[in-house]
Amino acid sequence: MDSEKIIKVEELTDESKLIDIAKSLGDYEDNQIQKLCKNLNNEKLAMILEQADEDSQIRIMDYLTDSKALSIFKHMQKDDIVDILGILKVGRTKELMNLMKFGDRAIIKQLLGYRDDCAGGIMTTEYIALSGKLTIKEAFEKLKIISPRTEFIDTFFVTDITKKLIGTIDIRTMLSSDENEVLNNIADKNFKYVEPEVDQEEVALMASKYDLTVIPVLNKNKGLLGIITIDDILDVMEEEQTEDVLKMGGVAKEENLNTSLLESVKLRLPWLFVNLITAFLASLTIKSFEDVISQVVALSSIMSIVTGMGGNAGTQTVAIIIRNIAMGKVELKDAWHLIGKEILLGIIDGAGIGIITAIVVYLIYGNMYLGLIILLAMIGNLVVAGFSGLLIPLILNKLHIDPALSSSIFLTTATDVLGFFIFLSFAKIFLPFLV
Repeated sequence: MDSEKIIKVEELTDESKLIDIAKSLGDYEDNQIQKLCKNLNNEKLAMILEQADEDSQIRIMDYLTDSKALSIFKHMQKDDIVDILGILKVGRTKELMNLMKFGDRAIIKQLLGYRDDCAGGIMTTEYIALSGKLTIKEAFEKLKIISPRTEFIDTFFVTDITKKLIGTIDIRTMLSSDENEVLNNIADKNFKYVEPEVDQEEVALMASKYDLTVIPVLNKNKGLLGIITIDDILDVMEEEQTEDVLKMGGVAKEENLNTSLLESVKLRLPWLFVNLITAFLASLTIKSFEDVISQVVALSSIMSIVTGMGGNAGTQTVAIIIRNIAMGKVELKDAWHLIGKEILLGIIDGAGIGIITAIVVYLIYGNMYLGLIILLAMIGNLVVAGFSGLLIPLILNKLHIDPALSSSIFLTTATDVLGFFIFLSFAKIFLPFLV
């Protein structure tokens, strides 16, 4: 990208194109980032800064003077400013906050006091609160003044004299009501809300369950602290899904392509040690059947098929259960009626896969009993996989252990150890027909 291209960007008014630029900043060289900061006006640079990833945000902030950064912040929501201040060095954050107006600084300090993964950490203070004593006509007069400076204007929040939230009103209700009607009379008083320390995942679940586009954040006295809008809720859903996928692979959410080698080692190695322990358990199971394997060498080459298919089948069940746990649709107490289905599913899938495997094994080794062993073992291990894939994440969740992070380890242990045990036990029973 050259300077002419960046100057051309300055003329863009399409918000989607500015977002595309923000998402591609990771491919920019440092001098291109610097030129971008120089050629874009504050409003457009604010939009790019909001949409960029953390690494790109840091790179942009490095090229901005404190005064320039504060000018850009004027076009940003307070929760987005807090996110950026949270990734800067402490000294730079303090410098910027000291230069802010007293009112803005107080709000920023309040937001910085919350964890970044709770309702208070993702809420915005840019909302419209109206006194319940106002008429519709008076409310619209106020809205004309304050709505251009507010992020969310589809829903308004009705408060009493103590700033306690007493109801919400959407724009459609206001437009369809008599202009002399008092807000307090038409406000919806059956609203959903959260307190600031509620985990962001619970916020996302509430929004999904009740089809909400905005959720107010209240203190213990029902005072309105801020709101969580649909764009922040969608960001939380994406973040939680990404975190779950990484955890299922034994990878921490903090790791990305730019993580240092040493940090990656620290994040990954502990879980590899845990997996090593489970591998030793499987190895000890095999060792206990050494006499059987030594007499029929073919067993050593095909028994991994049983454990591999068990692991795959179990992972399917785990993925479904973890997804439903994340959506709040299933708990351990609800699982017992699902066990029968998983057992039948394991028998049917195991028989289907086992028959094909048995035929192939028979064609290779010419021994019908070897095929029968792998058929029975396949059915047995897929039943184990379904049973384990269902109960392991639910039990871990009940014990307040993240099922996405730990389920795969316990599932691997179950399908490997029991898979080898089932297969080699049948091999021992049919040993006279194998030698």
